[in-house]
Amino acid sequence: MQSKTIHTPLRTTPSVWRPPALSMRWWPVFLRNLLVWRKLAIPSLIGNIAEPLIWLVAFGYGMGALIGQVEVGGTRVPYILFLASGSICMSAMNAASFEALYSAFSRMHVQKTWDGIMNAPVRLDDVVLAEMLWAAFKAIFTTTAILLVMLGLGISHSPKLIVAWFVLAGAGVTFSSIALIFNALAKGYDFFTYYFTLFMTPMMFLSGVFFPLEQLPSVVRAISAWLPLTNAVALVRPLFMDQWPNDPLRHGAVLAVYAVAAFWIALALTRKRFKA
Repeated sequence: MQSKTIHTPLRTTPSVWRPPALSMRWWPVFLRNLLVWRKLAIPSLIGNIAEPLIWLVAFGYGMGALIGQVEVGGTRVPYILFLASGSICMSAMNAASFEALYSAFSRMHVQKTWDGIMNAPVRLDDVVLAEMLWAAFKAIFTTTAILLVMLGLGISHSPKLIVAWFVLAGAGVTFSSIALIFNALAKGYDFFTYYFTLFMTPMMFLSGVFFPLEQLPSVVRAISAWLPLTNAVALVRPLFMDQWPNDPLRHGAVLAVYAVAAFWIALALTRKRFKA
């Protein structure tokens, strides 16, 4: 009597690089973060806008009195307007990055909030998307408050600031997606020093926030042209000057490519961390 051999099909583990499987289940996660943060909204607002406003007052009015005006695209503008249009982009970067790093890491690793959420019918992909959008929301909240202060100070009254607000919202999405890559790789809070020291700080000084890019060597300018903060500033600064930016499609495309690629990488690395 011959024995029959039963062959069971091999189960292959899905690739962590598979396309995102997203649904509207990100919304309850986003809402949960909003309800928790609502209790600390005022201290959070003060903390997020205090530093950029100190930069603006100290350098805009202090150094601005020494520099006077700066030439931008053939137009001379007050240095405080030049600085304000760059520093608000930097604020969007900082707010999104801090939320997607320290707060997201606390929920993911320290508090194990993500594990609790995924006991409900919510996928990891939806959790990562919710964290990205939540960090972007914090950036929008911060930049809106700073923008209102700048309007009150009379730095710019351009109607095109409405368009600048949407650009800053897109920049928040881009930088929160980038920061989530480092969140997925981090073993502890100290790991984020690499992100701030090797990525954010050099980009602050190479993206035309504090001085025109024409002051930089040609090789550095070529690298700077592809940094996300540079492209955000290139879109926002002309709008502060009541002008339309040059080559907006290219700058917008750079930010969009960074956002999509960074989110996909962050999601893949997070899947690998959770073995999902």
